[in-house]
Amino acid sequence: MSELIKHECGIALVRLLKPLSYYKENYGTWEYGLNKLYLLMEKQHNRGQDGAGIVNLKINLDPGNHYIHRFRSIKQNPIKDVFDKVKKTGRKLARDGGKPKDLDWVYHNLPFSGELSLGHLRYGTFGKNSLAFVHPVVRQNNWKSRNLMLAGNFNLTNTNELFDVLINLGQHPKAYTDTVTVLEKVGHFLDEENQLLFRNYKNEGYTNIEISDLIEKNLDIPNLLERASKDWDGGYAIAGLIGHGDAFVIRDPWGIRPAHYYYNDEIAVVASERPVIQTVLNVPYQDVKEINPGEALIIKKDGRIYSQMVRVPHQRKSCSFERIYFSRGSDRSIYRERKDLGKLLTPTILNAVDYDFENTVFSYIPNTSETAFYGMMDGIRSYLVDWKIEQIKKENGHLTNEKIREIISVEPRMEKIAIKDVKLRTFIADDASRDDLVAHVYDVTYGVIQNEKDTLVVIDDSIVRGTTLKNSIIRILDRLKPKKIIVVSSAPQIRYPDCYGIDMARLDKFIAFNAAIALLKDTGNEEIIDKVYKKCKNQEYLPKEEAVNYVKEIYRQFTAEQISAKIAELLTPEDCDAKVEIIYQSIENLHKACPNDTGDWYFTGDYPTPGGNKVVNASFINFVEGVDRRAY
Repeated sequence: MSELIKHECGIALVRLLKPLSYYKENYGTWEYGLNKLYLLMEKQHNRGQDGAGIVNLKINLDPGNHYIHRFRSIKQNPIKDVFDKVKKTGRKLARDGGKPKDLDWVYHNLPFSGELSLGHLRYGTFGKNSLAFVHPVVRQNNWKSRNLMLAGNFNLTNTNELFDVLINLGQHPKAYTDTVTVLEKVGHFLDEENQLLFRNYKNEGYTNIEISDLIEKNLDIPNLLERASKDWDGGYAIAGLIGHGDAFVIRDPWGIRPAHYYYNDEIAVVASERPVIQTVLNVPYQDVKEINPGEALIIKKDGRIYSQMVRVPHQRKSCSFERIYFSRGSDRSIYRERKDLGKLLTPTILNAVDYDFENTVFSYIPNTSETAFYGMMDGIRSYLVDWKIEQIKKENGHLTNEKIREIISVEPRMEKIAIKDVKLRTFIADDASRDDLVAHVYDVTYGVIQNEKDTLVVIDDSIVRGTTLKNSIIRILDRLKPKKIIVVSSAPQIRYPDCYGIDMARLDKFIAFNAAIALLKDTGNEEIIDKVYKKCKNQEYLPKEEAVNYVKEIYRQFTAEQISAKIAELLTPEDCDAKVEIIYQSIENLHKACPNDTGDWYFTGDYPTPGGNKVVNASFINFVEGVDRRAY
């Protein structure tokens, strides 16, 4: 993507199933689990760079020992900072008379030497970038089985409703965020499960110490998760540790946010992305399982691992935009899907260049669109193979060697035109200097375009705001003096805000929305804006279940091609000499390329949860009223 869009967080959970001595003997270090956690997080650093945190739990310590340790950071390289703190603490304890070669001493004294670890990478969509908003978050208690640690990749659309539920339970939440709401909601039912078991065992005559052990063995994690998540509206993959040693990961019933796991007799791990687990543990694709929508993965204190449905699964709506851009492209399925997205655009692209291979150069905007570019070129080569066969057949055996050579030598011209200067991103901070600096984020390859003659086709994985295209990419591509610049998006037009984890909540930030509004004004249909506003206002205070996405009416007046043409007009710099055209992926082709991940609300406005409709209407109200605030 040519623009920096904040998106989903990343989670990593590690459960060691053997004593530290096992890892020392077989892998040369007792830090095997800690090293795996680091790698799982580092391989997912693309999912969160605002902050990072880890928490570690020791299951088998006697009372009076500190068994939960947590470090969090919001420094520039938060993962490194967190693990540097771990190492530094360990070295200090070793210098102060410790016995780092004695594994019993290590387990009882060194932080982060426990069996359970949970890591989190934060991309903030709400709240300031402070430690208070960095996961894992902790709910403490003197009873081990009432301690709760949570880290998640989630956004809930109905935080206000859930906040009121907590108040009606008699609680006094310390902050108005979905993180605090989820923590306290799960914590409340964790307390209830504990209290229920305590009463039952007390009535049976057990002592308090015996009851604590029995609660730890028989705590019904699926039941408490089912009760806690009953009213959650949103996308979530939430991991939790309970102080006595149970762990869980729960996924939303629509499968909006991803979660994968793997375990053997040595270790169990969970991560947001499949290829991360494959790489870190060197296991094949088929051995890494997906936590199904509505399912919870449970890891008990005694090492038992099982999955159980805790929410009735709905029609699967896993996020297709995540697969287009956010996820790691090394995943086998995602790599194929991205290639297909490029390939399916081929007929439209060839039509746009009038099948003129001699005077067309194909390229891509680095870095994430490279795979779609490969697919696009596969499609073009496939067309050329058919064309060559047809040309040879037409001559019915009367071709000279020279003519045959001429036909079979026709190949698409491919060049690496744009080169991204990643180092500049750090300096693009304040608004006053951003426009000037953004023009230099990309460099171009000179000398490969025929002046005023060639058409330049560049593919990007998505066009969201269009700011970088207008202020940087199109302007620098125009320096090459092409006759025409065609920018191709492997994703459809992004028209609607997200409310499930990606920082895309304002309608006026979408170039497709701005184009539709401009077209309404151009055609004298501005009254539609007012009509949609009134409809949205009329249902502002209705329950989310009754909300209708009226913003669809803004787009209904025009074809996708008309909106694309207007986008091209809006994104063409005033000093650009080349003609600019924008081509977007179709919804139909998106579903062909990503048949198992049908969450397309960014493009269609078809939200999987009722809260989505309420959010899009609120976002439209904010746009009309000129209010800069969160729509949920």
